[in-house]
Order: sequence, then structure tokens, then C-alpha cells
Amino acid sequence: MTTTTRTPTPAEIRETHTGPTAGLADGYAQANLIAVPRDWAYDVLLFTQRNPKPCPVLDVTDEGGTTTVLAGNADLMRHIPRYRIWDHGELVDEPTDATPHWRDDLVAFLIGCSFTFETALKKENVPLRHVEQQRNVPMYVTDRQCRPAGRLHGPVVVSMRYIPENLVHRATTITARMPAVHGAPVHIGDPTAIGITDLDEPDFGDPTEPHPGDVPVFWACGVTPQAAVMASKPPFAITHAPGHMFVTDVPDTNYLI
Repeated sequence: MTTTTRTPTPAEIRETHTGPTAGLADGYAQANLIAVPRDWAYDVLLFTQRNPKPCPVLDVTDEGGTTTVLAGNADLMRHIPRYRIWDHGELVDEPTDATPHWRDDLVAFLIGCSFTFETALKKENVPLRHVEQQRNVPMYVTDRQCRPAGRLHGPVVVSMRYIPENLVHRATTITARMPAVHGAPVHIGDPTAIGITDLDEPDFGDPTEPHPGDVPVFWACGVTPQAAVMASKPPFAITHAPGHMFVTDVPDTNYLI
């Protein structure tokens, strides 16, 4: 007798999962989080508008709000697998529940995540090495600077996926049709051209092993606001932990153009 394992719903993932979300919630969009005090919210909004490739905004809450139209029954204080708490640009905690840290003056930004287009890649038989190897996607700080906005500045962060050389064009075409979740790659090939010296030493996430014939392909990454927090040192911020995304109820096809 054959048994099948039921795929968890987005709501079930939000309630129970505590690890990286790569490879989870096929068919649903995922999102990055940054929440800042109201007096920094305009700086963040302007930063995202000036840097739409790494920071495509999917939703913004009202001041003190902890819900989002991206998932009606979700609580942004506790439905992300792991958070990061920042004090003047310094990481001070990584809780699985941010409720004790949340403030009434926070404005939260949900930013598109490249995990959203991974279902489309898999459907077109583009392999995902980090998923195969059960690792978080590797992410790197580049030498490319974002356009500053108000008090915010910092480098572009990228996620990297090893793609077979003969499938790079396919991967580029597929992801270009989803600009709300970073779209097409920002760089293909030589990592030193964007200031990355060692692919085995990611700044965030886990290193992955390439297969023969694989090429490193780099997409803009929603961890970029965290790099801006580290560089700009706002007095307080809450973000997701890299790779530990907010799983939404929105079908990923909603972001396909």
C-alpha cells in the first residue's frame, strides 16, 4: 500500500517551522522582513524605491501593525521561523518569537524573496543545489553600493545558485518574469567581478557544492536592508534571519508577468 505525505499549508509552516524555508511552500510566495521605528520608516521606504532590484516591496504595515494582506491569519511578531534584533546596527538576539521585542511605533516592510521563483525553476527542470543538499541558500555582500536614501546606505547583497551552464539562459528567462521577487540575475560567472572572494565563505546562509559544468549565478537579495542596518546603524530594527522567510498565502504565480 502506497502512502503519500501531505504537503503542509503555508499556515502550518508558519506555526511550526523554525529553520530555513528554501524548498518549502512550493507554489507560494515568500517574503523578507524589516521593521523600523516610524521616524526611520520614510528612509526605508525611499531606500526600497531607489533600490527596487534588491528591495521589491510587497506590503507595508501601518505603524504598530502586525498583520499583512499577504497572509490574513498571520502575526508578523511570531510567524517567521527566526528573527534578528538590531540595536544601533549590532545584532543582539535571534529569537524564534519577536513578540517581546515588538514596539508600537514599528512599521514593517515585506520585501520579495527569490525563494518565490524556485518553484518555477524546478518546474522547468532547473536544479537547485542548496535544496538538493538541504542547505540554506548562500548569500554574499558585494562591492556594489545601493543608492543611498536619507540616513540609509549600504552594499547590495546577492544570493547565489549554481546552475548548469546549458540552463543559465532558461533560469534567467524564468526569473526575469518575476521582478517583484528580484527578477533576473544581476551577475553571472566570475564572483570577483562583484567583490566576492570565496564562494565557500558566504556572509549569510550555507556554502553549496557545485556539480561539474555548473556556473555561479547571482540574484539581488532581500537581505540587503540588513546590510544597510549594519552600515547605517538605526537605533532599533527587527528583521528575519537570512533564509528564514515569511511564508505567505499568495500564489507565486501572482508575481508572474
